[in-house]
Formats: sequence, C-alpha cells, structure tokens
Amino acid sequence: MTYDYLIVGSGLFGATFARLATDSGKRCLVIDKRSHVGGNVYCENVEGINVHRYGPHIFHTSDKRVWEFVNRFVEFNRFTLMTVANYKGRLFNLPFNMNTFYRMWGAKTPEEARAMIEAQRGEVGEITNLEEQAISLVGRDIYEALIKGYTEKQWGRSCRELPSFIIRRLPVRYTFDNNYFNDTYQGIPIGGYNVLIDKLLEGVEVKTGIDFFDGLESQWKSLADTLVFTGKIDDFYHGRYGQLQYRSLRFEHEVVKTPNYQGIAIMNFTDGETPFTRIVEHKHFEMMGDEVYRQPVTVISREYPQEYRPGAEAYYPINDESNSRLYEKYHALTEGENRVIFGGRLAEYKYYDMDDTIARAIMCWNERGSSNS
Repeated sequence: MTYDYLIVGSGLFGATFARLATDSGKRCLVIDKRSHVGGNVYCENVEGINVHRYGPHIFHTSDKRVWEFVNRFVEFNRFTLMTVANYKGRLFNLPFNMNTFYRMWGAKTPEEARAMIEAQRGEVGEITNLEEQAISLVGRDIYEALIKGYTEKQWGRSCRELPSFIIRRLPVRYTFDNNYFNDTYQGIPIGGYNVLIDKLLEGVEVKTGIDFFDGLESQWKSLADTLVFTGKIDDFYHGRYGQLQYRSLRFEHEVVKTPNYQGIAIMNFTDGETPFTRIVEHKHFEMMGDEVYRQPVTVISREYPQEYRPGAEAYYPINDESNSRLYEKYHALTEGENRVIFGGRLAEYKYYDMDDTIARAIMCWNERGSSNS
C-alpha cells in the first residue's frame, strides 16, 4: 500500500484526522474536489479582509481538550458573537435576552419579561413541532417577528413541519447579555481559518480538484489501508435507498465603498419577505474598534438558503423523521465497512459545530486509527 489513509475531504474532520495520523507516523493522502483545502471554513482574502466564503464561522467550545488542541496550531482573537435581528427595519438583539424583551415589550425586569412570555405560551399544549416549541420558549410576539420568517426561509418549510429540536439551539436569557454562545471559549483564528487548516495539513500530501467518485473510488483499496470518508453518506452508497435531503446556500459577495456597512458581523433579516436570511460583514470578525476604519472599503455577503440540487453544496442535513429513518438504513451499511471510517456533518448526517467535528475526528482516531499504530 502507498498510504495508510486516503482521506476524502480537507475540512475540519479530514484535516484533524490527517494531523493525528501524521503525528503518529502514518502516511496520508488528502483529496478534495474543490480547488482549495479547508471545506466550508475556507477564507478568501478580498481587499485585505478574510472573507468566510461559505458562510460565517465562529469557533466556540466548552471542551477544553478541543480548545487546547486548536491552540497548538493557531492563536485566537477575542471575537464574541453578538447578533442583531432586523425585522422590517426594527432592530433586536439576539440571542433572546432582556435587551430583546425590552425592545419588544418594554419589559425592564426579568419578572416582567417572564410574565409576558408566560401569558403567550399558555396557548401551547403538547409540543410537536418547531412553532409550538418556539412559542413555549419566547411567546408568540417574538416567534412571529424573529423566528418564523427566518426559519422558514432557512429550511424551506413551514415551522409547523419542522422538528422542535431545531429551535433549542437558541439560548433564552433573562439578563442583558448579548453573547450568542454560552461556551467557555470563543474566537476567530488570527489570520483566518486558512491558517488553522494549513497547520493541520502541514507535511501531509494533499491534492485538490480531485473527485473521489471520478476514478479513485474503484482503486482506493490498492492505494491505502483505510479510507476516511467525509462526504455525503448516500453518495458513498450511490443512493441505494434514495437520496437524503439537505439545504444548500447561495452567497452574494460584494465590496462596498464604506469602512463600516452595518456595524456588526452578522445581521439576520427575520421577515418572510426579504429573500436572504442574513448579511455578513467580514471585517468585524478580525478588526475591532478604530481598526475597522483603517480600510476605506468593506466586504459583505448576503446569504440565500435554497433547496439542495445535485452539483450544489450540501450545507445542512434535514433531520426530520423521514430523513432520520433513511439515514439509519445507510448507517447500518457502515457497520460492515472494516476499512472505512465515516466522519463529519455529511457522512454522519448530523449538524455538527466546528468543535464537535474536531472532537469526532479525535474520537475516531482514538477508536479506529491509533489502535493500528
């Protein structure tokens, strides 16, 4: 065998696994069908600004082991995500907190906010969908203004057709705390995510512009002892049981001749009429205070959710009941793959944050890789 591991995909899972294997003396070949490494965390430098080409990525975790792992390779800045929601020109702080409740109802104390929510959640009985879950968390006013339109654009489905667990990711606080995440550690790699990926892949053989299914699929067993696959699991099995469903995204990137377009990294547009879900202003991820004004231009990205079509990028698994059942059929096939490791959001059909992805790669190496060292 030429390689110990053929790793399909150079995103965080593939790059982390490659780093761990290489550090243990294993020889890896990493391939990626895109023209660059890094998967969806890839950054493109535009006008001196690191543009998150496939959507905003903020590293956050409470897993000290993962935090220490990534800090071996890069230094992180002190960026803290604080998001603003724009509902028909009215601005609200996210996640839902006392600033949100004051702006919506004039509530000045946690007791007043709780009373408003309690009065509105009384209409909900047994929770069976996202709409009912959202109203039970924050009441109907906030649901109608800040959740319904955004979520239905994001998923292309009525909130009544979506599972309730999706909305549980959003924290609800009865404090004036605009920090989006509750995690202990948070930041952006100084210099952008390319610095992290390049460090993870340092000394690893990498080939871009290579599609696993266009030639390598039939010969990988002659190239490597083990395959690490991070692509779509239904593609790996050629849609044997049918295609899993995903949501995709389209981005419009624009250079704007102003040093500060919206004053915040991410602004969500929560009404149903605005066709995009958010505008990302990338310089705010790494430039703070007066540094923002040292450049006369800025770069913004409008994000448009769309149905996944073959050839597009699959961003979000749709973990509803029917898709979850279908995934379990594919997952059952993987149990007989002694020479294949499946990992990452697409291969496991699960929404993973970046720290989850790295933790999964470490776990897979510990369970399947290091035992072969």
